[in-house]
Amino acid sequence: MPKHAPEARRHWHAMSPEDALGQLETTREGLGEQEARARLDRHGPNRLQQAKGRPAWRRLLDQFNNILMLILLVAAAASLGLGHTLDAVAIVGVVLIIALIGFIQEGKAEQALDSIRDMLSPRAQVVRDGKRRELPAEQLVPGDIVLMESGDRVPADLRLLEARRLRDEEAALTGESTPVDKEVAAVDEATDLAERACMAYAGTLVVQGNARGLVVETGDHTEIGRISEMLRGVEKLRTPLLQQLDRAGRVLALFIMGAAVLTAAFGVLVHDESPSDMFMAAVGLAVAAIPEGMPAIVTIGLALGVQAMARQHAIIRRLPAVETLGSISTIFSDKTGTLTRNEMTARAIWLPEGEVRIDGTGFEPQGDFHEVRYGKPLDLDDHHALRHFLKVGVLCNNAELARDEGRWRIHGDPTEGALVVAAAKAGLEAGELRGDHDRHDAIPFESERQYMATLHAMDGEPYLLVKGAPDRLLEMCHRVRTESGEAKLDRDDWESRLHTLSERGLRVLALAEKRADGVTDLTDAHAEEGLVLLGLVGLQDPPRDEAIAAVKDCLAAGIRPVMVTGDHAVTARAIAEQLGFAHTERALSGHEIEAMTDAELEAIILDVDVYARASPEHKLRLVTAMQARGGVCAMTGDGVNDGPALKRADVGVAMGIQGTEAAKEAAEMVLADDNFATIVRAIREGRKVYDNIRKTITFLLPTNGAQGLAILLAVLAGSLLPVTPLQALWVNMVVAVTLGLALAFESGEHDLMRRRPRDPAAPLLDLFLLWRVVFVSVLLLLGVFGVFSWIVNGQGASIELARSGAVNMLVTGCAAYLINSRYLTRRSLSLEGLFGSRPVWIAIALVMALQLAWTYLPVMQLVFGSAALGLGHWLAILAVSVAIFLVVELEKWVLRRRHGGHGASEGTGEGRREHAEAR
Repeated sequence: MPKHAPEARRHWHAMSPEDALGQLETTREGLGEQEARARLDRHGPNRLQQAKGRPAWRRLLDQFNNILMLILLVAAAASLGLGHTLDAVAIVGVVLIIALIGFIQEGKAEQALDSIRDMLSPRAQVVRDGKRRELPAEQLVPGDIVLMESGDRVPADLRLLEARRLRDEEAALTGESTPVDKEVAAVDEATDLAERACMAYAGTLVVQGNARGLVVETGDHTEIGRISEMLRGVEKLRTPLLQQLDRAGRVLALFIMGAAVLTAAFGVLVHDESPSDMFMAAVGLAVAAIPEGMPAIVTIGLALGVQAMARQHAIIRRLPAVETLGSISTIFSDKTGTLTRNEMTARAIWLPEGEVRIDGTGFEPQGDFHEVRYGKPLDLDDHHALRHFLKVGVLCNNAELARDEGRWRIHGDPTEGALVVAAAKAGLEAGELRGDHDRHDAIPFESERQYMATLHAMDGEPYLLVKGAPDRLLEMCHRVRTESGEAKLDRDDWESRLHTLSERGLRVLALAEKRADGVTDLTDAHAEEGLVLLGLVGLQDPPRDEAIAAVKDCLAAGIRPVMVTGDHAVTARAIAEQLGFAHTERALSGHEIEAMTDAELEAIILDVDVYARASPEHKLRLVTAMQARGGVCAMTGDGVNDGPALKRADVGVAMGIQGTEAAKEAAEMVLADDNFATIVRAIREGRKVYDNIRKTITFLLPTNGAQGLAILLAVLAGSLLPVTPLQALWVNMVVAVTLGLALAFESGEHDLMRRRPRDPAAPLLDLFLLWRVVFVSVLLLLGVFGVFSWIVNGQGASIELARSGAVNMLVTGCAAYLINSRYLTRRSLSLEGLFGSRPVWIAIALVMALQLAWTYLPVMQLVFGSAALGLGHWLAILAVSVAIFLVVELEKWVLRRRHGGHGASEGTGEGRREHAEAR
């Protein structure tokens, strides 16, 4: 094979299809597998080099772009200036440790997002050895033949070999604001990129039609590979939650700085203390009160949530979606493949002579045909109308049935695949039929027209075959094909048959045909008049068992599942009833939605759970109407036209298997398994992540509050500081790094999916949680002052020993409060509450080991001014810690009693208040 040189790129558009095939030594039947592997080794994977994220040094410096961290660094510099070198070094050391935690974790989060990007790499339909296959796009090589249809992202630079009504969205590459028409004819070598109609470039979107193209450039050799600005950078890690924390940090910084300055001034003016000592007291107060580790802990919680969701097949593309998931009140879901198994099976065919039932399930071509009137298996050799119906179903069809690794699979649309399987059960092989009846032209299926049409030679005569929605085809047909010829179509009779099939929960398609003398290029006008109806076919796609359970979970969690499908209304209602939807008495159809004003749609949006014959445009109106009623919506989608609805929804959810790249690009979340139950699992995970972040913050702040209050009260009282600035830094570091991190690994509480959705406008810390912070701060303060005063005054011991007791009291009290914090209002005084979390006890063991080292190692005593405690001291500290745990449990019990068994802040941040009309 000639060397595939980059300089040849600009000449492909000037070559004829045959010349391009010859240049790459391939044919329209595609490459062989062995040759494809050799070319892959030579040219490398078909992917762009990943955009570089922030360099490590920049990511490290960004950790200090925080007002709380800057205050600490200023305090360190001032301490150094006053000769307190050890304090300054310790402050800088702790700041660096906290910065390193954030640095390492953000690196992991960026790696996670990179891996998620890899999971979303597009797939391509490829012809190799004359057979259609689906491959990851990165396995494409120059010389491959690629098949594309509406909604696909072009996987490489292609020289078009065939193009049927092909339109391509090239705005990302050329700046063209509207899709451009494509054709096969070569253009002049000097033609501008935007005018090369015979080329389809990597990264652009097919918005209409279908095509067959020759891969001529891959990876960095593609046009888009040359444009570095097209490469997306790593997604920013700042979410609304972290921005809210930043704002809270600025307010907290101003408050702490004000309190420190006033405290120092009070000590100098009232107690006549030296300015140097009071400055260090102010530094101590600031160091003690600042929660340095909180931003890092929150980032870790979000990253853990993203990774956990990815393991459950819910791929989060934008981090804010993790927070929003906890607020979802309505899920608008497609039916096929999401709520159902997406294993379409033809169950019934209704011909003019009567109904025929078909045995078998799934894609395996095994099953008999039974005429309902007689009940016995049919001899298909004597049933010409049925054989003809099955033949038309295969020819007006793009799907293929194949056996891969011992399992029957459909390549293409499952609905079309069901017709191929039904024909195979009758002994009609799709490849053989299509080989005997060449397709001369086709009109691909589009949701706007609701049918597909193909032009074939059948029995030496040109025939136009049409397959589509029965409502649409009944409008286009005036006659019906019978065993004896043609007859006038009785529309009422056929609509009754359609209704009967739909009532069984079957999706119904209609097939029609007509002679097409003189037709060479199909148009909609050819297909929409003079058709002869052949019959109806009823397809069954049973509900997923896990979807039925997920719907039940949704309803228990105050979340409304709503079905939006292109199926017939009766079919949609039947499936919704099987799934257990709440409101199935009525299904609103697409034409009814179109007839409604926005106000009328908003008026009924809360009372209808099934929308049938709905187009992607209707989805956008439904989302808008629900949001106008206060709902927080997730919307599923898989097509190009679903993009506006996915973007408008609070969380857009794209299908990872059946979804187009356009849909994935517009969505915040991608379902790797196209399963409705995965959405519900992701919502549960989102609720858990937010819950754990709130628990973590509620746990961390009392530590800082108790230390800050202890120093403040000591200065105001003119007494010795119970905790020095260095010791406060130590406590903040070990509590945040060990104990605080443990709560990020908490599994969700048992009632997580029995709470109402969280109000997205609710503050992170509501009045209840602020009360909890103040309440526990005071408890820890009493414990610290109690132990400190007992050792200094009661035992007459040294100030170093008293401060060691105070620090250990604070850390041990926090360890006890950590167990309380596993549940905000539920009882922790139980076997599950006490011992149900391995991370909690690992963290407690680790922090106590650190405290023992801090208390007894000479080097730690030298640096931090600690002293060795006796057994009596430890028993007292343990007793006070247990008392703190019990008092917090008593407070929880009182709150449960006041709120009838439910906590004041369970799930919503505002009690169990229903915050939106949409509930």
